[in-house]
Amino acid sequence: MMSESTVAPLPHVAIQVFSETAPVVALVEEATQDRRMAKAHLRIQAGGVAAAVEAYRDAPTPNVIVIESMTDSATLLANLDELAGFCDEGTRVVVIGHVNDVPLYRELIRRGVSEYLVAPLDVLDFIRALSEIFTGPTAKPVGRTIAVTGAKGGVGASVIAHNLAHAIAQDLEVETVIVDLDLPFGTAGLDFNQDPPQGIMEAAFDPARVDANMIERLLSRCGERLSLMAAPSSLDRIYDFAPEMFEPVVDALRATVPAIVFDVPHLWTGWARAMLVRADEVVVVASPELANLRNAKNLIDTLALARPNDPRPRLVLNQVGLPKRPEISTSEFARALDCTPLASIAFDANLFGTANNNGQMIAELQPKSKAREAFLDMSKILMGRQEARQAKKSLFSTIREKFTQRPGKARAA
Repeated sequence: MMSESTVAPLPHVAIQVFSETAPVVALVEEATQDRRMAKAHLRIQAGGVAAAVEAYRDAPTPNVIVIESMTDSATLLANLDELAGFCDEGTRVVVIGHVNDVPLYRELIRRGVSEYLVAPLDVLDFIRALSEIFTGPTAKPVGRTIAVTGAKGGVGASVIAHNLAHAIAQDLEVETVIVDLDLPFGTAGLDFNQDPPQGIMEAAFDPARVDANMIERLLSRCGERLSLMAAPSSLDRIYDFAPEMFEPVVDALRATVPAIVFDVPHLWTGWARAMLVRADEVVVVASPELANLRNAKNLIDTLALARPNDPRPRLVLNQVGLPKRPEISTSEFARALDCTPLASIAFDANLFGTANNNGQMIAELQPKSKAREAFLDMSKILMGRQEARQAKKSLFSTIREKFTQRPGKARAA
């Protein structure tokens, strides 16, 4: 058995446990007090897999679902198949059973379930099973990266990025980091009313020391689930870097945080291009006028060619309806770019200006505004919450590859 010291801490993930017996409830409650679970958000709910199905019919799923099952194998598998239709992309599942059933174990792993544990089990075994989902040798990164950039300066791309990160953290309840990459002129600190002494450059200039602990020290808390990695916002150096400059920081963030939003400035340098090309999702923000149309088309076409196996960059139209400005209609803009805008946000000088001056997000200032609804819809799509639900993928298909080579042996405490 592995020693206690070899169990790695869990990253910032959401875990929901559906329990059917008092001993498992006690086990989970004890696990929440362990130091390795300090970053994880863990909740317990009565009921097994049937309760999980009901819970997620109309709600987003967390990073990990833990299901205790007292039912027979056929019923469990049938209920898991039903649950699969409601699971978001990237959801992992752990099943706690009460029978050391090797055929059942093999069938669960074949369906993409991360682990099958046999009760009764030790607290450390439970924590280890969760930890290995994210730290094992073949584990995929937990984090989803979203890069937001402007087709032109002054189109409000930073505001979009900051409010998007806030929506992911607050409304989807996903641990989120906003990374301000506008190194000389970044405004994330102002928008979140923060003045952090350290930020991304401390990690970028010392790549050999970048790890989860260093990342934690450089983050500034902006809310229960939202943190900021700030830009220097200083002109005492020139910010010309190699394309791979920020790779260690990105890798460390993806290993520990479920959602990372990069506020990428309107630049075309090697490192800025690399940040856009390597992101899981790219959002191009534009205003409905000619220069924005040209630039947005160039950006989207170029990035689509550089990312042939990734989603096409998304378009967000911002500052729509600016008084006295002749505009290209949304339909014409979309037709020229051969895409449907992810969102179209109306110009509202009072709302956005007040939020900016107060260091607030739109949801904090005017929670029922159309802009706030737009940010919520964007957050769901970019985090795979809507599209994954519509696609009805097979059970947790994004992790199936990881477990196809696992030995068919049930794990018991």
